[in-house]
Amino acid sequence: MRFVREEAWIRNLVVFLMITCFSFSSSSSKSESCPYSSIFSFGDSLADTGNLYLSPNYCFFPPYGQTFFHHVSGRCSDADSLGIPWVKPYLEKKNIGGGGTNFAVAGGTAMESSFFEERGIPVKTNYSLSVQLNWFKELLSTIYHSSSPGWDEDVKKSLFLVGEIGGNDFNHAFMIGKSAVEVRTYVPHVINAISSITKELIGLGARTLMVPGNLPIGCSAMYLTVYETKDENEYDESGCLKWLNEFAEYYNHELQIELDKIRELHPHANIIFADYYNAALPLYRDPTKFGFSGLKACCGMGGPYNFNASVRCGDPSVIACDDPSKYIGWDGIHLTEAAYKLIAQAVIKGPYSLPPFSSLCLTNANFGYFNI
Repeated sequence: MRFVREEAWIRNLVVFLMITCFSFSSSSSKSESCPYSSIFSFGDSLADTGNLYLSPNYCFFPPYGQTFFHHVSGRCSDADSLGIPWVKPYLEKKNIGGGGTNFAVAGGTAMESSFFEERGIPVKTNYSLSVQLNWFKELLSTIYHSSSPGWDEDVKKSLFLVGEIGGNDFNHAFMIGKSAVEVRTYVPHVINAISSITKELIGLGARTLMVPGNLPIGCSAMYLTVYETKDENEYDESGCLKWLNEFAEYYNHELQIELDKIRELHPHANIIFADYYNAALPLYRDPTKFGFSGLKACCGMGGPYNFNASVRCGDPSVIACDDPSKYIGWDGIHLTEAAYKLIAQAVIKGPYSLPPFSSLCLTNANFGYFNI
């Protein structure tokens, strides 16, 4: 097959959040900079920097890895440029701790596998949020407590990314035909899991936590293929499925209500809602403005959206597009580097974080760490 430049989620949204955050810090005045000592990341494939590397998975075959490493790297994401250290995956278990650690795992869910088993939903991994939190606790006990007297201050000065997580909880259900009415009943469970880990991290010393919402899944090539219909009323003006985007909006709304409650309980903590949905929506509303071609995936095979669930990107028979930067979607599920970069910039420097991320770049003398 023709090996092309990999663009996609291997340099993903969380990576660009990290890059843009540090870029913002380095370009701001000294009094406004946000010198986070570390980044600790929890979530799924939008954040995984290699924790699933030991498992056979389609993202570990060409063309994944072509852009940066120029070969398959066994990682699901990495950052380059700006001299920022890569946030190492926890399961690598070497040289971790300094600069932060990534606990996210591709396929990870907010809920435990038993939740899905009880509902007849097959899942391939059991790297839930509670598993990832236990890894963080293990890190604290084995590295920070034993070798760093000031570990608690390091934690206070770190940025915690709690997600994106929860997307797979819904994806697994929708992919086997569960109705939107039923999947809505999962939302309180997912939000409770995210809320619980957020509050526990605060109890462990976290002071700045970013909690992302869901993306406009109705614009995903995967969902557009699985739920393709001849009923034009099911689609919005951009060609996205309205009912799926409405579901994402409902989830995001409920998540923000819960985050408000946590803010009231923990006023000393900075809890940022990252509005991935509205940061991404303009790309679909006016793709040509951003140099994109539309809803088709760059790396895939067949159908109007270039996606086939049976033959996905990474299969030897699948050829990626020549220029991924002209596409929003990479493999039908994840987005391209170009799309993620725009979303990350909109979240960090633009209006799509609540409170604005830039407002946290002021040191609060009362607490001794970043606060609004």
